[in-house]
Amino acid sequence: MLWLTSGRYRTGGSDGRTPRRRLAVLLAVLLAVLLAALASIAAADAPGAVAGVPGPRNAPQYWFGQWHIDKLWRDGARGQGVTIAEIDTGVNAALPQLRGRVLPGTDLGRLGGDGRTDRDLDEFGHGTAMASIMVARRDRLGVSGLAPGAKLLPVAIALRGTSDSAANYHLPQAIRWAAGHGARVISMALGEFRGQVEASVACPTDLQAAIVAARSRGAVLFASNGNRGATDNGVEVPGACRGVVSVGAVDRFGTVADFSSRHRYLTMTAPGVDVASLGRVPGSVYSGDGASQATSIAAAVAALVWSKYPDLTGGEVVARLIATLDRRSAPADPAYGYGTLNAYRAVTAPVTGAGGRRRTTLSTPQPPDHRRPLERAAALTGLSALVVIAALVAGAARRARRRSATARRGPPG
Repeated sequence: MLWLTSGRYRTGGSDGRTPRRRLAVLLAVLLAVLLAALASIAAADAPGAVAGVPGPRNAPQYWFGQWHIDKLWRDGARGQGVTIAEIDTGVNAALPQLRGRVLPGTDLGRLGGDGRTDRDLDEFGHGTAMASIMVARRDRLGVSGLAPGAKLLPVAIALRGTSDSAANYHLPQAIRWAAGHGARVISMALGEFRGQVEASVACPTDLQAAIVAARSRGAVLFASNGNRGATDNGVEVPGACRGVVSVGAVDRFGTVADFSSRHRYLTMTAPGVDVASLGRVPGSVYSGDGASQATSIAAAVAALVWSKYPDLTGGEVVARLIATLDRRSAPADPAYGYGTLNAYRAVTAPVTGAGGRRRTTLSTPQPPDHRRPLERAAALTGLSALVVIAALVAGAARRARRRSATARRGPPG
């Protein structure tokens, strides 16, 4: 006689269990399978719990699943042909995940260099972290850049908390240098808070002039909206400057983060909560929150759009991003701006030619949520397993009753 025990077949002999005890064991197995099925369904329901989503297991890069990034990549939008200038603390370009993707840049601090050294005193390495969100190569650490085909141009400045911190951090010079060295996208995951007196002129004259100059070269500029929350909404630059796309943070559910600053000049929001990134120290991975992360993601999405539509102007790229936002609002909402970024729509929304220009069709429907089929598959898998186990239990119970009846009658005479 054969019976199932602990996943193995045993031949002959007896395990000393009565039919009733064997039935109890099978019922316990049934309960375990039920709990496992429920857990798998719950996991499928979690945002970001989509097959193929990169990131560490405890910090999945959920926007990849929500925006169907693998499909965008397969369709040719990987950021190729686009240079993203990152004005930050510098980048550890020696990390294997970034090797070959970081161009020689510049370091405008007193220590000088080509920007390929991260000057952040913290091992988090702000510049390296933001670079990894945009262009990193996925490996065993799990972190993948959103625009892996793009090149990153590091422009290090003397920010507070760096090894060459200084009162003059040369941001206007950094913007001009980036635009003059081929950057089509300029990412500034940083900000300076301005007091009430300073805020009377939202953007310093030299900074505004540098932004205008960069835009005249065709670049698009992104900047952090700040992490001062809902109550302290003082002006922060360069996000408050004309011509800059100011970016706030939302979580995986699309809800504005508590820390994200509220400003009437906010342009848009993007994922900025539980965002995985590489640290400047090899082998280190972090999960962080901030408008910096949201800014880096938005800049990478601009690179995706430009790689798909290389003939667009910078202004048209920004117009496409804004036209395809989720939860669109006009006028801008202080918490969400004109809406929340949707990379899938930004890249795939139909465009129609008019006078030689491309225009975005605003009525593009939301792409299907690929988690729904996965949830149904998980549920069906669990239910199928339950049906099989239930059939086994029922069969075992019938055999147990027959054996018990035979034992009561005794052997045939």
